[in-house]
Formats: sequence, C-alpha cells, structure tokens
Amino acid sequence: MDEPEAHDFPAAAAYLTLVASDAEVTDLVEAMKAAPTTHQKAKDILRASGLPALDVANPHVDSDLKKIAAGRPLSPVLMVRGDLTAGRPAVVADGYHRVCASYHTDENTDIPVRLVDRPS
Repeated sequence: MDEPEAHDFPAAAAYLTLVASDAEVTDLVEAMKAAPTTHQKAKDILRASGLPALDVANPHVDSDLKKIAAGRPLSPVLMVRGDLTAGRPAVVADGYHRVCASYHTDENTDIPVRLVDRPS
C-alpha cells in the first residue's frame, strides 16, 4: 500500500511515547503523515534498526505472511531515521511484524516506508 492505514499512526505514537517526549511524538507522527512513501529492502530495515527477524511462528508475522500469500498489500512501515555518527539505530515505530513477514518471504523485498527525521 502507498498509504498507511488509519490505525498505524496511533500505534506508532503508542510505541514512540516509550522512547520520546510527548512533543517529539506529536512532531514525528505529523511528519509521518506528510512524508512521502519510499521503498527499502526488508533486510536493510532490520539491519538499520538492529532488530532481529521474528520467527514465522509469531502470530502477527504469520497473519502478515497469509496476507502476502493472498496477494493483499501491506501498509507502509513507519520509521524514524537513525544516526550513524551517534550510534543510534533507526526506529521502527509501526510495522515490525510486516517487515519480518516480508523478510521471510524474500529478504530483498522492497517495502513501502514512511521515514522521518527526529525533530531538531
């Protein structure tokens, strides 16, 4: 999908409140709503975030694998860009299970992503 589903933004905000201030979360989510949808490879998203690929037995990964098998498009992943010089990984704010399902389908799968920078 080119556009995130309506529930993706509140899900991203819920996660981000654990790692950022309320003001930053508001700015990041608004930026995600306005950001263009680009495409990144599943393996690169996992590497940039430092997250492991969840197993196919994970119920949410399994659900997304079934969607892929049925030819149903997945919502874009919502991410915050990391900082290489500061040693800060990218943050998958919403869509970790979708990334993992895509990775298990083909690690070189191009995944739609809304990638934003941290507020300055």
